[in-house]
Amino acid sequence: MSITGQQIRAARAALNWTVQDLADATGVGSATIVRYEAVPRGLPKSRKNNLETLRSCFEAAGIVFVGSPDEGPGIRIYGLDT
Repeated sequence: MSITGQQIRAARAALNWTVQDLADATGVGSATIVRYEAVPRGLPKSRKNNLETLRSCFEAAGIVFVGSPDEGPGIRIYGLDT
């Protein structure tokens, strides 16, 4: 399942992470993350598996991606200390 820039931005906000926090946690460049977040719908596949890296990092932190780029993309938040 692919994720959207909006889901990346929402997941980052839910975790209270900056772009740099996410870049540091994943090794994905901050400029790449900003570029992904600027795309309103589905993202193109990345050559370096960046999207899978981002998804795995978020999932390990308690974020679950729901929906699809065309049908109600969103996130669910689990296991976060509030």
